[in-house]
Amino acid sequence: MFNLRRQLRLLYTTGILGNLSIAGAWVVIMASRGFSLVQIGFAETVFHITSLLMEIPSGMLADVYGRKKMLALGNIMAVTGDMITAISGNFTVACMAMPFHAMAFNFASGSGEALAYDSMKKVGKEAHYENYSSNQSVIYRIASGISTLCAGVALFLGYRKTYLISAAMGLVTLYFTLKLVEVRVSDDESDPEQDCDRSKVKRQNDKQLTKKNDFSIVNTLKKIITYFIESIRFLKHHQKATKLMFLNSFVGAVDILLLFFLQTKLKTAGISNVFLGVALFTMELGGVIGSKLILRFRKVKYVYIFMVCTLGVIAGVILEHTGIVLIMILGGFISSLADDAIQIRTDAKLNDMFPSEQRATLVSISSFTFSVIMIVLSPLAGYFFSIW
Repeated sequence: MFNLRRQLRLLYTTGILGNLSIAGAWVVIMASRGFSLVQIGFAETVFHITSLLMEIPSGMLADVYGRKKMLALGNIMAVTGDMITAISGNFTVACMAMPFHAMAFNFASGSGEALAYDSMKKVGKEAHYENYSSNQSVIYRIASGISTLCAGVALFLGYRKTYLISAAMGLVTLYFTLKLVEVRVSDDESDPEQDCDRSKVKRQNDKQLTKKNDFSIVNTLKKIITYFIESIRFLKHHQKATKLMFLNSFVGAVDILLLFFLQTKLKTAGISNVFLGVALFTMELGGVIGSKLILRFRKVKYVYIFMVCTLGVIAGVILEHTGIVLIMILGGFISSLADDAIQIRTDAKLNDMFPSEQRATLVSISSFTFSVIMIVLSPLAGYFFSIW
């Protein structure tokens, strides 16, 4: 019998280990190696260009070949990226690791969420997905906070030892990932507007699944093209989902960039290495509060939640430019709170709209939207923060 509790425990465990990294404050680590903010912004762009190219294919492969397999592949990519960074001696080689770090996120994002939602749906408990998403957000923020809290330790150890330790943790994560159970469910019912789309997708998927063990290049490309066309068709006929993806991605991108560059801006403002980790951890706690606070406002309309959260992120950017350490930290805290709140509400709404057989693909398209926005904003933010 399928054990949902065990499945969720494993997903939580891999979530903790996957986000708990001594190399979490990677911007500071790169800066300590003598790389400029513009170079760091370029490295971030390389990361998101890879995400742009691989996000949708990773979701499609998860839907066809299995979410568990893609999660495991993501773990392998993370270890590979850590190893390349550990042996890198210059900026060019360091940038070569970025695609692997990006693919680690690609294969984890849509696969993990789809596996969790369908695991709950298998036993009729998908209504609890927002709670699961909230818990995963707390795990992400606390694990990321602890990782950035280790910024001083990472600087003390040096980037080589830091990334070797991170690679070892990646192997432990892979061990627990392999214990997950692959879950397949179908939609028992659909609304009239989605009947035609879902039927066509199901026919295509049935043909695909008869060859699910065929990893030939030609077969894989055919599947990717099919899933891409059907996913675009879904979004074309469900513009509400498309708008939710874009708006949520834009707010999230602003928050992520703010927190990234605060790592160096706080040092410029005079904070020591010891207190830098504490400051970054404090800002991550804002996301923890936001992810739990949003559960108290289930009945509030999405448009109001979005407006308040957007203002929160904007407030964070404004407070960052005061140059006063405590106020800058407060700005990061508010921004994290707002970003996680809107993220959880949006994830729940989108998963309710997505058909199960395309869930990982469509979640990946949401992340794809985020990558497009980050590609544009990352270099601009690097320049903006370097002159202001």
